[in-house]
Amino acid sequence: MFGYLGEIRLTAPRSDWPDILRETAMEVFSTMVGVALTVPEESAISLVAHVTGMVGIAGPLSAILTLRCREAAAIKLASQMLGVSLEDAATQKCDAVGEICNIVAGLFKAKIGFGDSCSLSVPTVIVGKDYKIRAAGNEERLELQLLYERDDIWIALDIRP
Repeated sequence: MFGYLGEIRLTAPRSDWPDILRETAMEVFSTMVGVALTVPEESAISLVAHVTGMVGIAGPLSAILTLRCREAAAIKLASQMLGVSLEDAATQKCDAVGEICNIVAGLFKAKIGFGDSCSLSVPTVIVGKDYKIRAAGNEERLELQLLYERDDIWIALDIRP
């Protein structure tokens, strides 16, 4: 789709990034979790998340990708991804959310044409009930709300200029 043409690097137009991010998240959930994400008919205004995974992207693209969800969704995600019971998955929810976040970030940067020229940070996961995530600076934000079975999942890409 996108790649190299001689010495000229082809990248996806920025206007295509929201669709590419959505498609990437859907592909990763389908492959790694075995579940098809869907687009909700109506977007929710407020977000109640208890688990947030974050991965930094550095290079020609400087951004932070976040995945936010309720704790029950994170546990279910770990259970389905790892093929373990919900009880066993409760202790592995952070690793699973971090890994999904990492895979979405890696595949997204490849799909937009920045594959090897950008590096990823180690995933960070925050768990709690009363926190806000805010990146410093004047970022552009791409944000998606998707449905993971009946649970809301929010994926955001905060892009630094």
